[in-house]
This record gives sequence, C-alpha cells and structure tokens, in this order.
Amino acid sequence: MSVDPMKVPQIKLNDGSTMPGIGMGTFGSDRFTAEQVSNAVFGAIKAGYRLFDCASCYGNEDQIGEVFQRAFKEGLCERKDLYIMSKVWNDKHREVEESCKKTIADLQCDYLDVYFIHWPFPNYHAPGCDVDSRNPDSKPFSVKEFMDTYQQIEKLVDEGLVKHIGISNMTIPKLEQVVKKFRIQPTVCELELHPCFQQQELFDYLVAHKIQPVGFMPLGSPQRPERDIVAEDIADMKTPEMQEIAQKYGVHPAIICLKWAVQRGQIPIPFSVHEAEYVSNLESTQTPPLDEEDMKKIAGLEKNNRLVKGQVFLWPGASDWHDLWDEEGVIVDCPDAE
Repeated sequence: MSVDPMKVPQIKLNDGSTMPGIGMGTFGSDRFTAEQVSNAVFGAIKAGYRLFDCASCYGNEDQIGEVFQRAFKEGLCERKDLYIMSKVWNDKHREVEESCKKTIADLQCDYLDVYFIHWPFPNYHAPGCDVDSRNPDSKPFSVKEFMDTYQQIEKLVDEGLVKHIGISNMTIPKLEQVVKKFRIQPTVCELELHPCFQQQELFDYLVAHKIQPVGFMPLGSPQRPERDIVAEDIADMKTPEMQEIAQKYGVHPAIICLKWAVQRGQIPIPFSVHEAEYVSNLESTQTPPLDEEDMKKIAGLEKNNRLVKGQVFLWPGASDWHDLWDEEGVIVDCPDAE
C-alpha cells in the first residue's frame, strides 16, 4: 500500500513555501539499529512519505543517506521531492557549520530543508547514557550563547546550505528573550505534542508568531528510551477516551492521535520500523476527519504529561528537570536575561 505524495496535506509556512503535513521521525537508536531505521525510511519513501526528521545524534544519518541515494537511483523520487530536516547537537553549538556540512555529507542531500538547534543549551551527554548521568560542564540557558548558535545557522541560510531555521525544546520565556533578535525568522519549532501533553499556551504562542509547530512523540511514544519512563507517565493511547474514539472509527488509537494532530494544525512525525504501522500512519491523512465532538473530547485529555523530561541536561545547581522548562514563567538561572 502507498499514498500519493501529492495527496498528503501540505502546510504553508511563514515564507510562503510549503512542507508535508505529516512526516517520519528517525530516532530509534535506543531500541533499533541504524540499519533497521534506514530500511524503514526506504519503505516509507515507497509508501509516500516525503518529510523526514533526522539528527546527527541519532547515529544513523550516513545509513539514511545511502537510502536517499538508492531512492533517487531507483526513480522513487528526486531530492527536490524530499523535505529533509536535521539538527545541530549540543556539543557543536560553537561549530555549527562543521556539524551541518557533516550532516549534509552523511545524508548525501546537498542542502537541508530545515536545520534545528536541537536543544537550546550546549549541555552534552553521551548517547544512551543513564538518566542520572550529568555533565559537570553543563550550563543554564544563555541568551548570548543561543543567539550565537542561531546566527551561525542564519549564515548557513545565506550560503544556501540550509533553507529554513528550526528551533526545538523551547519555552515561552526563552522565546521572549530571543524572538526579536532574529535576522531570519524561524520557520518551524519542534516540541513534544500528544493528546495528554498539548502545550496549548506554547502552541498558541508559536502560531501567533507564524512559527509552525512540529510535534514529536505524537503517539505518546510507547517505545521511548527506558531512561525517560517513570511510574507517573500516562499512556495516551490507553486512556478510555482514546480507546472509545478509536473503537468508534474502527482503527488503532495511534490513528486517532495522528488525525487529531493534523486537524489541530501541528505536523506529527511518528516513528516506526514496522511497515504496517508507518503505512497506516500516513494513510490516516487520507480518511475522513474526526468530528467536532471527538476533537473536543481529546482537547479535554490534557494532563501535563511531559514524557521527555531532559534530566541529563541539568546543570550544577539546578533543582530537578522542572528547571529546564521554566514552568514559573521565567528562565531558571539565565545569566543574561533582559
């Protein structure tokens, strides 16, 4: 089964260009090999996906690059048909151009459609580290350091290596400190979005500033790394409401999560290495929308159920993971906030 890419919803961005309204994530390194992920990307291209969300720290960009080349050679698509996104990792905030060029070389894609600042601070941790791991050199958010990283990406746009700039894992207090300092406005923002964690205030802020929300973990990520799982977490797809709506339409609750996301206006980027799952995820955009009653019921599922807490990015002196997310409306420990 496949979906005609031309029939996949397209989202208009703040510069007038468009991007697919659903994509495929590629973060699976905690549970799947790079080969499994890249094979899924190839299958996804055949199924009709054209948006792929990559990152250098996922450890699979070189294998995915081979898959892109294979797809081009087999005539499945051309480079211009794909919307390829990647991210600068925390240990490369001072060497953004070097990081970007390595990603482009690994992905064999000539340019990136979006290049993100993966996290808004340069706090590095080793891949697959334990949740209690801490880097003693970690620092709180700095306006100056963030803007230095951002301006390096603006230069990459000038040079044609990057078409759009993305931000990720931000908060309204952090955005308020930098939003007027951008020379080139960010086009998209990646943030955790699923029915039990809707981040409505941040979502509305992004929309008001014409920044397109891209939602990661749109299904509540039942296969997220063990380090990110705690007993209090809620399984979105197992809530009675989601089960009831799924039964009404005769589909898996994952489909309801994705239909809700698309109708709400965010771009979901679900991940799966299983063909039946990634095909049905894409096909969710081709069936009738949820009705108003269903959308209202899902809107009532907000439970502030943040799943990616980010403990490994804490700096010396920080209390706990809540300090990363500025929940009191101010940036915690920011040395140069205005």
